[in-house]
Order: sequence, then C-alpha cells, then structure tokens
Amino acid sequence: MKILVTGITGFVGSHMADYLLQRGDVQVFGAKRWSSRLRNISHLLGKVTLIDYVLTDYTSVRALLEEVRPDGIFHFAAQSFVSPSWTTPKSTFEANVLGTLNILEAMRHLGINCRMFMSGSAEEFGLVHEDEVPITEDNPPSRRFTYAVSKVAQDLLCYEHFKSYGQQLIRVRAFNHIGPRRDKVFAFGSFAYQIAMIEKKGSPPVVKVGRLTAKRDFCHVRDMVKAYWLALEKCVPGELYCISGGHVHTIREGLDLLLELSTVRNVSVEEDPALVRPTELPLLVADSSKFKRLTNWEPTIPFRQTMADILNYWRDFIGKEMY
Repeated sequence: MKILVTGITGFVGSHMADYLLQRGDVQVFGAKRWSSRLRNISHLLGKVTLIDYVLTDYTSVRALLEEVRPDGIFHFAAQSFVSPSWTTPKSTFEANVLGTLNILEAMRHLGINCRMFMSGSAEEFGLVHEDEVPITEDNPPSRRFTYAVSKVAQDLLCYEHFKSYGQQLIRVRAFNHIGPRRDKVFAFGSFAYQIAMIEKKGSPPVVKVGRLTAKRDFCHVRDMVKAYWLALEKCVPGELYCISGGHVHTIREGLDLLLELSTVRNVSVEEDPALVRPTELPLLVADSSKFKRLTNWEPTIPFRQTMADILNYWRDFIGKEMY
C-alpha cells in the first residue's frame, strides 16, 4: 500500500510517517517543499520516498500525484500556526485553501479516488461558551479570525468535492495535539525550550509567555496519529468527526507541570505582549464519542508524560546545529 503524506517534515507529518513505518505494511511517500527543514525526519531519510513540490502550484501538485498514484493520502501541509494568519492572511489562505483545492482537483482529473484524510482544526469552532461544551460535530463553525476562516473554507471544499464528485474525503476536526518536535513558536514548545535553555545554557531564569488562561483538550501526538490511521480506514467519507485526547487543562497548568519537571527552581514567569494573540479562544473542549464508537480508539499517554516528552525533546537538542 502506498501512502502519501503531505507536510511530512512538519510536526504531525513526521509522527505520521513514524507510525506508518512501524506498521510494516505501508510504503511511505512524503511531499515537501524543496526548502523544508529536515530535522523532524532526519531519522527517516532512506526509509521514505521524498518528493519536492509546490502546494500552491496546480501543475506541481498534479505531477506529484501522477508520480505516486497513492492508495491513501494524509494531507497535513498547511499554515498550521494561528498567529501569522493576522499578519500574512494571503499566504494562510493560499496554503490552506488553494493548496487543498489543487490536491482535490488533481485527484479528480487524474482519476485518483483513494481515501484522503483532511486535517481540520478545533479552531474552526471559534468562540464557545461554557454552556456549549463539550463541543460535538453539531456545533456550528466560527468565522471569528483568519486562520479559522481558512480552515472552515478548506473543510467546505472537501465536503463540496465529496458531494459533487464522490471523492472519498475523511473530514476531521482535531483538538490540541502536542508532543516532541512541536516547534517553539507554539506555547508548550516555547516554554519547554526556554526551560531547557535555563537548564543547559544557564539562560536567565525567566519564561516569557502569552495568556495562560485558555482551557484546551490535549492529546499526545503519538496517540493522535493512531487515531488518524483509524479515521482513514474506518470513518465514513463526507462525515465530520471530532477527535480529542480528553486531557483538559489550562495553558497555565501545562506550564506549571513543565516547571515542576525542570531541574531548576525559582524560575519566574513574565507575560510578553508580543506573544499575546489579538483574538484568544478561552475554551476548546470536545466530545469525541462519535469517533470512538466507530473506531474503538482511546488515547493512552498521560498528560504528565506528554509534558515530559516535550521537555526532554528540547533538552536533547539544545545546542545542536540544526537549531
């Protein structure tokens, strides 16, 4: 079986490739930009087939799909970091909407009707109040800010192509998944990096943060990619599924756990205005029962272990040339 992973050099894509190779029954093809950093997949070189392409160029995308002719696709290539969507909205839409449309149209024109997993986001639900949680597939999508709008548009494109052309598109809105390889532009990656720098390099004992009050439903990325495989196998094309880990914590609670796991004490925490988002969603908590009933999936990695994995990742790589 040939599986194509777009965005293979990213956080989720690299873990998905790990999982697929561990299965032993899959040939993995990874689509990447020619300029992508390889640090997340350095251990996979020679084990996967890497192909350079340009997501926003239809001709390039069509050539990729024509070369691979996959039996399944995991589409992770996207602008996945919320903050740049306010400063670079055009590139956010080009990656998330135009890029996805290029894949859908290339599949259609080439007659490739394999299953494609479409990685959506909990951010699509937008501002949710206490009386509206846990979030289910029936919660309406939001259009509060650029990133969410781009992901809603991406999802609607997939639904439209499913309805119009019968493409086998698996629609998922995944809630926060975290773990090793998460870049330091994201909250826990940033906190862990700063703590590791204090431990390993003697940096000033201060952790700079944005707002810490947001409450999220967390899952270890290794549990999440197993869920994604089950989604590709078992979910009904065109249907929408929420997937979450069930570990509900504030960002502050995760930071406190990282500080507890640190070898240094008396580290102060300071809010940095540059890290505060213009729009912050205070609450994203999900009900994944629809997905779990269908697949029997359950996350197995505790939140404390997830935090330890993130911190140990940055401890291991501080000072290496790739950073």
